[in-house]
Amino acid sequence: MKVQMQSVHFDADQKLIDFIQKRLDKLETFYDHVTEGEVIMRLNNKDGIANKTVEVKVRVPGTTLFAQEDAGTFEAAADAAADSLKRQITKYKEKLVSH
Repeated sequence: MKVQMQSVHFDADQKLIDFIQKRLDKLETFYDHVTEGEVIMRLNNKDGIANKTVEVKVRVPGTTLFAQEDAGTFEAAADAAADSLKRQITKYKEKLVSH
């Protein structure tokens, strides 16, 4: 899957980009018609430790699925967003099969 990544107010290192790419590639095991993805990583101004936000959009035929997660690290936020998208993809597939 082709994933476009953006980092806002910081430069993401290659290790982080590779981690997120690998995590999102796993979504294709649940539904092989995921066409592309877009990831936006940003540092937000919230107090506390959950000041890193990852937003992920993935396109599947007919719709776009979206997840946004905050966490203490970008890896944790990306993991949570990928888990959320996994649930959304599963529901989307079930809806397709039932029609």
